[in-house]
Amino acid sequence: MTTVLEATGGMNLDGLIVLIVAIMFGPAILLGIIGFVVLKKNKKAAKVLFILAAVYVIISLGICGSMMT
Repeated sequence: MTTVLEATGGMNLDGLIVLIVAIMFGPAILLGIIGFVVLKKNKKAAKVLFILAAVYVIISLGICGSMMT
């Protein structure tokens, strides 16, 4: 049984790419979903969550993007 990051044969790094993409966009998507849920009750808190999600994407694209090149 092979795991996601286990190389089968040569150097297969597909699992590593998936992991990096999940780190890049996962928390931002989660913050965005929480922001939409909170939007009806507290607009100011939702705005803060949206800003945090945008800042996280900008920073993660810079850091993870530079690691991938």
